[in-house]
Amino acid sequence: MASSVGTPNNAPEHCPGTQSESAGKASACAGCPNQQICASGEVKGPDPGIELVRERLKDVDNKILVLSGKGGVGKSTVTALLSRAIAMRNCDLNVAVLDVDICGPSQPRVLGVMDEQVHQSGSGWSPVFVDDNLSVMSIGFLLSSVDDAIIWRGPKKNGMIRQFLSEVDWGKLDYLLIDTPPGTSDEHLSLSTYLSQADLTGALIITTPQEIALLDVRKEIDFCRKVNINILGVVENMSVFVCPCCKSLSEIFPATTGGAKQMCMDLDVPFLGSLPLDPLIARCCDEGRDFVNELPDSPATKSIIDVVNNLVQSCKKKQ
Repeated sequence: MASSVGTPNNAPEHCPGTQSESAGKASACAGCPNQQICASGEVKGPDPGIELVRERLKDVDNKILVLSGKGGVGKSTVTALLSRAIAMRNCDLNVAVLDVDICGPSQPRVLGVMDEQVHQSGSGWSPVFVDDNLSVMSIGFLLSSVDDAIIWRGPKKNGMIRQFLSEVDWGKLDYLLIDTPPGTSDEHLSLSTYLSQADLTGALIITTPQEIALLDVRKEIDFCRKVNINILGVVENMSVFVCPCCKSLSEIFPATTGGAKQMCMDLDVPFLGSLPLDPLIARCCDEGRDFVNELPDSPATKSIIDVVNNLVQSCKKKQ
């Protein structure tokens, strides 16, 4: 972080500070959610959206960012599976998923509600309910077709994220899982900024066992530490392949450097468990079906429940 006077919390590295003549105009300002305000010179301070988000999410007990660093590790799938498992764990718990992967929203399909529409009232957008105690919000509900491409620059994506965080009427929630795109760029800076005063519980990081995925996950862990996001733990997805015929296990992505468990030991972050690669999970997600409820005796379901138990404990430690 830059040491300039007036630097906002969670600002990008090398931020010139809100009092600088180059505020909002320097190359380091590109993509920062505070850029337009700093450049205008009208407000020398944090984005007022931060307070709007804090107020909107004050009745959400656990706010969890789901991060990956790398695409293709099954982050959205794991988000959906965990949300269903948490909701099934206790029918009195209210659980929600916020899909902020603006360019590739997948939660409407994975959760089986892609034909639903979002309604707006005086209190804001109403999320779409998957079950009595599980709801979801995604830009996918706002598109005229599932084939529509979102071709937006950073500031417009940041504005959409701000709307999602400050204008969705979640009501009282026990868990809000925020499904993010891969990387450590615009969307992640926006989220860390807008949630900086909203008592963010922490980040859940998803990876696969091979070193090429772990390289990017290490960067995600470094990002969390630089912007002061608590790391709830790491989940290793696709750790082994479950044959749908004989149920035997085999490694598809060899853990040549020890996998996620070894990485967590090296970096001193919690390891929450491993999930197998089961073709039935992919089929259920494509069809919007509830894998956890339909296949309660599956080894994958048991692994999901173990991860949820560890995640709940990690959230309690944060409180």
